[in-house]
Amino acid sequence: MADDASDRLETAIAAARRGGDRAMESFRSAPAVETKADGPMDAVTAVDRAVQETVAGFLADAYPDDAFVGEEEDARKTVPATGDAWVVDPVDGTVNYAAGNRVWMTSVAACRDGEPVAAANYAPATGDLYVAGDAGTRRDGDPATVSDTTDTAAFTVNPVFGVSPRHRRELTAVVGTVLDSFGDVRRFGCAQAALSGVATGELEATVSTVALNDWDTVAGVHLVRRAGGRVTDVHGDRWTPGATGLIASNDEAHDALVEAFAPVEE
Repeated sequence: MADDASDRLETAIAAARRGGDRAMESFRSAPAVETKADGPMDAVTAVDRAVQETVAGFLADAYPDDAFVGEEEDARKTVPATGDAWVVDPVDGTVNYAAGNRVWMTSVAACRDGEPVAAANYAPATGDLYVAGDAGTRRDGDPATVSDTTDTAAFTVNPVFGVSPRHRRELTAVVGTVLDSFGDVRRFGCAQAALSGVATGELEATVSTVALNDWDTVAGVHLVRRAGGRVTDVHGDRWTPGATGLIASNDEAHDALVEAFAPVEE
């Protein structure tokens, strides 16, 4: 089992690098942008599709019997509860990518029976590689751990939401809570970058009060947990794919975060 987990981590790293390098070939070259159902900020490019195809092909050659979960067409949309699966976001942060902003990642995670066992988030525009496996979390080859900040007034918190009207309403409420009860807000526009930031101490927490897509979360959740952090749903229960809400933190004041962002009882 240990050798298999190690092999899957190496495969995740190789797949993320391959996909990220493919995306870099077209970065800052004004790719054609299409919009999805939620409007002009819900973007996709031909690069997203090409990268997913590249990564999917690489993983299929290595593990032909595994399920494949991905953002673009011709892929499962949820992690299966049993068996082996790969979860891929070809370009997380497409709006950033299309604008020439360097904050975007290619994300690859290996799951077994619904739980991540290996993860790689690669940010080729900055050269950073975040990985998590049995040996813990590493950034660019160096061991990484969550922040040791305990004072909630010094917490930097990154809200993660989509662009639908409902998500925007929830985001407004979360930002207000952060500014009232914690330190400051960060908005990377890339969920995997935010989770990678919690895992490496760049942020104290990442928060969402709505269900997020598996490809936006699974790899980063594994990074945070292997770095010593904690990840729950909005009710404080252990986060699993498909959960309502996500609170990832350095675990120094996690209960306070859960209390602050708990759903309003009706």
